[in-house]
Amino acid sequence: MNANNGWKIMIVDDHDMVRAGLRTYLMLDPKFEVIAEAANGKEAIDQLRAGIAGGLPQLVLMDLMMPVMDGVEATRVMMKEFPSLKIVMLTSFLEDEKVVAAVEAGAVSYVLKTVSAEELIYALNGAAKGMPVMTHDVSQALTRGLRQRSAQGEDEGLTEREKEVLLLIAEGMSNKEIADELHISIKTVKTHVSNLLMKCELEDRTQLAVYAHRKGWVKTG
Repeated sequence: MNANNGWKIMIVDDHDMVRAGLRTYLMLDPKFEVIAEAANGKEAIDQLRAGIAGGLPQLVLMDLMMPVMDGVEATRVMMKEFPSLKIVMLTSFLEDEKVVAAVEAGAVSYVLKTVSAEELIYALNGAAKGMPVMTHDVSQALTRGLRQRSAQGEDEGLTEREKEVLLLIAEGMSNKEIADELHISIKTVKTHVSNLLMKCELEDRTQLAVYAHRKGWVKTG
């Protein structure tokens, strides 16, 4: 969090009323500080490049479908130029391929606009900590979309314990929660996570979660 103990947020949505509603709600919560808004991906990137008065946001609440530059393309660019950003895709669309594209572009979470205020706050808090948060229907869409990519079935030589840790990561659990679930130490969990990243040739927990979905190992029913 920043010096004010709040997460700095940028809201990107092409509808003025949606941005106003989100801003009004988030500003009521002391954990969040909305420091910038944009009507499309290009405008958001231009603001980030120029520098925002409140500093670089930690979180970006991004609409999927926008004119000029959509959420997926904006996410790709932001992740290349501002890799510290945590992006939460907020959209009305639940098409399998769009979910896959958003996550592969670098979005931490993919949230439908029909979620409750509590679910949105939960997703933002999770994203701020780098933890992917997805509802059951979004998880199912991600799994279907990844299976359509005809991914290979090899398991990269993972041990059974590493697979257990991987599945819990895919469920959005923290290292402490995984340690409690498996009755092992947090240090052991961190070792397993490091081994998973090395064996799977991935860079972070979000990519590990996507990997587990791609392999079809995550239960969705």
